[in-house]
Amino acid sequence: MIPLRRYVITGVVAVSASMLLAACGGSSEPAAPTESPTETTSPSTSVSPSVTPSPGPGIPAGASPLSGRAGGADKPLLAVKIDNTRAAQPHAGLSAADVVFVEEVEWGLTRLIAVFSTEMPDVVGPVRSARVSDIDILAPFGAIPFAYSGAQSRLLPVLSAADFVDASANANYTGWFDDPARPAPTDHMLRPEAVLGVFDDAAIARDIGWVFSQEPPAGGEPAAEATAQWGSSSVGFRWDADAGDYVVVIDGADSRSAEGGSQRAATVVIQSVTQTDSGYGDKFGGVTPAIQTVGTGTALVLRDGRAWEVMWERPTLEEGTRYLLPDGSPMPFAIGQEWIVLLDEQRTPIVR
Repeated sequence: MIPLRRYVITGVVAVSASMLLAACGGSSEPAAPTESPTETTSPSTSVSPSVTPSPGPGIPAGASPLSGRAGGADKPLLAVKIDNTRAAQPHAGLSAADVVFVEEVEWGLTRLIAVFSTEMPDVVGPVRSARVSDIDILAPFGAIPFAYSGAQSRLLPVLSAADFVDASANANYTGWFDDPARPAPTDHMLRPEAVLGVFDDAAIARDIGWVFSQEPPAGGEPAAEATAQWGSSSVGFRWDADAGDYVVVIDGADSRSAEGGSQRAATVVIQSVTQTDSGYGDKFGGVTPAIQTVGTGTALVLRDGRAWEVMWERPTLEEGTRYLLPDGSPMPFAIGQEWIVLLDEQRTPIVR
């Protein structure tokens, strides 16, 4: 187990503004790879015995298996790829998501995958393009409709062969529109109910191995802030004791929601992952990482203003990721929106 002090850093690494501007300067199609993409999964080499999740103390019957929110069981799923740059804000509908994944893309930028089920907002966006690692990230959700604005041409057949349902703008434009008040390419928006209306057999929310509890486990270390940084972006979380959750901070500034205020997280997982060259990239030479989410590794879980070191394990592509305390028991998540930050193992989160 990695000592928690490894995460405690007082300095802040500067974000490269020039690279960020260059990467955000347009909506150009990424260049096709010169070779087949690398395999993004591999079998786990060492996993603990299977954990059978239970709702946890204080969780009502019928709660979402993805967030613990009341009334969220057995509801249809929708995943949406969302831009998270400053230019993309305020985000529409993101606060309604049960789960938000953060993944690195080209040039040290990141994008979000928001998974909705308990609540479907009227509008979600801005929506951006898919990447190859989205396939592995979404595999545990089954035939989940995945809404994205497009993808590079060589990736399209790979996405078509995935288990998720193609709910992209290219597949069916029902429910999609461009917001004239937003600049391109951050103007692509969608209406979830209209998009879901096209897919009668979409997957419903199911248990992916997470446990929820209103009370945190014993232990942990005080952690008022945590930040994950990449070459040209950062995503941070600041504990708000009065509200009982975390304010989401994007690129050094509080995130903004179209519904008012900032985005909020009940639980934050900063998961250390291996990244390699996927074989895909943009026409400017930016490399799309292949993010390894099957296997085992370490993670930092934050809830209730404290941080716990945990192990993560995902034995197969079809299974969800389990987060385990040192004694092998599941790390219980707080009830509410869960943020899963996939951070290259070569990088270290900053915790204060």
